[in-house]
Amino acid sequence: MTKEQQIEDELISRLTDLKYTYRPDIRDINALEQNFRAKFEALNRVNLTDSEFDKLREEIVNPDVFTSANYLRKTNTFNREDGTPLHYTLVNIKDWCRNDFEVINQLRINTINSNHRYDVIILINGVPVVQIELKTLEVSPNKAMQQIVDYKNDAGNGYTNSLMCFMQLFIVSNKSKTFYFANNNNEHFAFNADEQFLPVYTLASEDNKKINHLDDFTDKFLTKCTLGQMISRYMVLVASEQKILVMRPYQIYAVKAIVDCIHQNRGNGYIWHTTGSGKTLTSFKASTLLKDNPDIEKCLFVVDRKDLDRQTRQEFNKFQEGSVEENTNTATLVNRMLSTDYADKVIVTTIQKLGLALDSKNTKNYKERLEPLADKRVIFIFDECHRSQFGENHKAIKDFFPKAQLFGFTGTPIFEENATYKTIEGQQASYKTTEDVFQQELHSYTITNAIEDRNVLRFHIDYFKPDGVVTTGSDLHKLAVVNAIINKHDKATHHRRFNSVLATASINDAIQYYALFKGLQTEEIKKNEEYRPLNIACVFSPPAEGDKDIQQIQEDLPQEKADNEVEPNKKKEALTKIIEDYNYQYGTNHRINEFDGYYQDVQQRIKFQKYPYKDVPHKDKIDVMIVVDMLLTGFDSKYLNTLYVDKNLKYHGLIQAFSRTNRVINDTKPYGNILDFRQQEEAVDKAMVLFSGANVDNPKEIWVVDAAPKVIVKYQEAVANLKGFMESNGLECTPSEVSNLKGDEARAQFINTFKEVQRLKTQLDQYTDLEDTQAESIEALLPTDDFRSFKSNYLDTAKLLRDIQNKPDAPKEVQQLDFEFVLFSSAIIDYDYIIGLIAKYTQDKPSKQKMTRVQLINLLSSSANLIDEREDIIAYIKTLEVGTGLTESDIRKGYQTFKDEKVEKELIDIAIKHGLEIDSLKAFIDEIMNRMLFDGEKLTDLLAPLELGWKDRRVKELALMEDLVPLLNKLAQGREIAGLNAYE
Repeated sequence: MTKEQQIEDELISRLTDLKYTYRPDIRDINALEQNFRAKFEALNRVNLTDSEFDKLREEIVNPDVFTSANYLRKTNTFNREDGTPLHYTLVNIKDWCRNDFEVINQLRINTINSNHRYDVIILINGVPVVQIELKTLEVSPNKAMQQIVDYKNDAGNGYTNSLMCFMQLFIVSNKSKTFYFANNNNEHFAFNADEQFLPVYTLASEDNKKINHLDDFTDKFLTKCTLGQMISRYMVLVASEQKILVMRPYQIYAVKAIVDCIHQNRGNGYIWHTTGSGKTLTSFKASTLLKDNPDIEKCLFVVDRKDLDRQTRQEFNKFQEGSVEENTNTATLVNRMLSTDYADKVIVTTIQKLGLALDSKNTKNYKERLEPLADKRVIFIFDECHRSQFGENHKAIKDFFPKAQLFGFTGTPIFEENATYKTIEGQQASYKTTEDVFQQELHSYTITNAIEDRNVLRFHIDYFKPDGVVTTGSDLHKLAVVNAIINKHDKATHHRRFNSVLATASINDAIQYYALFKGLQTEEIKKNEEYRPLNIACVFSPPAEGDKDIQQIQEDLPQEKADNEVEPNKKKEALTKIIEDYNYQYGTNHRINEFDGYYQDVQQRIKFQKYPYKDVPHKDKIDVMIVVDMLLTGFDSKYLNTLYVDKNLKYHGLIQAFSRTNRVINDTKPYGNILDFRQQEEAVDKAMVLFSGANVDNPKEIWVVDAAPKVIVKYQEAVANLKGFMESNGLECTPSEVSNLKGDEARAQFINTFKEVQRLKTQLDQYTDLEDTQAESIEALLPTDDFRSFKSNYLDTAKLLRDIQNKPDAPKEVQQLDFEFVLFSSAIIDYDYIIGLIAKYTQDKPSKQKMTRVQLINLLSSSANLIDEREDIIAYIKTLEVGTGLTESDIRKGYQTFKDEKVEKELIDIAIKHGLEIDSLKAFIDEIMNRMLFDGEKLTDLLAPLELGWKDRRVKELALMEDLVPLLNKLAQGREIAGLNAYE
């Protein structure tokens, strides 16, 4: 018995102990369907004819995961042979605990070109909803994840054409490590160089202790009612993205805590979940569960500021279309509060509108109209526990709704140390804290927890000090800051792969900084034609001048509100010019009197930066966004990695601002970068201590990345390990010797050894505080040209091993490899960049070459961006000569012709091999390519049918598919990279 088989048997035994029924007789698709039919008929009290069952199966089996997930959770209708409708559910959706829970193993389903075998599957009422893939202890669970991804990408797979389409959750384990994640359509379910691989979760207890071992996970997660609740209550279907989310453990505990507190009527409470932990999803789920509570009259989700009102409403509606409507004014809010419609039970509004509704001095008698609600149970959930919940509005809510329960979500609670709102009783003053207002902490998940879980990133903090004696805030100080940003920005943002925010102390400072950047860069362009200027933008609120929208925005922008009261016309004039520059740069048409449109555009441009240049040209991106108060709270973008700080920050304001940079994307963003120009180390240390949570002795060790010297030591060790590995194989530690490694086991060891070198180099490349001597020592360890050549050899070796990795006879060391190609991707080396370099190469005179052919090929070979296109580009470069003077357009056309001729040869070979007419084969390729490129269809879906129609014959040979699929994949990827259509 294999170790994997033993783990599988033990899991099945444990599930039977949990009262699952083991069904060893279900091993193929036919047995699976017959079991489902029996369960379906019993649940819905019906006997279907064979043709009715065939029709039902045809209707419910759908390749779209989101559609299938909806089917699973609702009542559906089916027309029987006699014309009568049958209203049915696939499972007992009213009480998931009362379903039949079964476990099967080693189910086999054939695809177009392979046979899939699934380790363990859990059936609820005969429907496969959970798949568990197991590996032995020495194999990373990542391999099980990759296997699932590969299965789902295989043409004609069971997830698209059988009851497996209802799969909701995947669990992977090597016994000691266990993870779970939601099923999704393939666009949300893949390894790629741009995004982190899948949102994968580890189970944890309420105090965030990890539950890794498969036995413990099974006992905690897979008990029948717990699993039923997980699928029915704690998964969210995001309608706008056609995507399924499964909640993280701490989100579930928070929701349960609120629901229990309401059920037991235990007063108020707050949830301390750090910034970036998904508070909106948690609050949405809490609100929707309350929607079905008959004891609750209304649930109001209360936010502070108009833009957060819009953002939260959009987030809620993203999870469930139409779940909340816009409250355009206070009158609309009052009408919805009085409405008895089910759709109006959950309302998103601002604290300001709510305050007006409860203001007895208001001439529109809103408070009087709301009197029927005064003695009802109304739930208030506050998005961020800002100061506005501590003032008169809070008192008004409590006075008017004596039976109300108030719940607050906050990433940065107010403690005595950071409290600013003071109450005075007699002569004694005291500060109001979050606990004063909300009574009790119901659940916490601090930034320390989130960093340890890799849900948010750690910080690298560079306390910058200019040379000489410079007064903070002076003109000389600002000049030093701008020069430092210009010099450090490419390093900080990984060659502009990410973007940044410059936080300034006042509107006047922001205006001055904007002018300095503009002036210095204009001069630099005149001196150096190759200088790539940073795209600078600036946003601050204009003088309100009676505009209620601006007044509302400024409610949470104290510095900007105060600044605009001094010389307002000067501020307005400056912002008008800044917006004009923005319109010129980005081809927009914003105006200051429609400020909200400008503000939204700025946010979207930062948030959706998509760093591959083929998606968004650099001219359309923002590199540095100058702000005062805006964007420092409540704004999320995973493409923002750097905060330049030239304002005094402390406590919750500091944590909120720093946390703009720490959203996770992948290993190319190892941490959030902070460049502090005000030497605020003491304030940072105090904030870390305050917001670390209980039982954390030294938060800095968790929050802040190692200083450069420590990482350099690790890098030295990694390079020494590489040298030792090469020498142990009788080879010199040079790039050219990698190809002389003997055997796949040795090559696999090289992959793991050099990958660690690359990981540490990626971190060091983004350190902005390296001294010259440190940079020199890093370069001396592995000079740039050698490092680039090693990367090229890594990619060649990885590609070779990737092709054999999933073959049954592949060595265990190869099967276990996780290549992490994202570490080897480049923000610079994309298709357009390479085409430009090739053109320059042909335009240079032989005697004045800036880059030789060998250097050009080496540069291309050192990045994973074009790994599947690289061989063709290199072959094409070798056909070109220096001095021929080709333009970029010539290169593009020439390269496409080169590839078309190569494809033509391959097609002729395939046609001859399979006895097909070449024109018929080309027509088929044309149709497939056009449907992929123009209609967005996936190759796996297009090839799913076993029979494919041709002009001259019907073809079923699977051998033909094996020859065609790699060619189609390659052709499609090449056309997409080049931005071309098939057979132009």
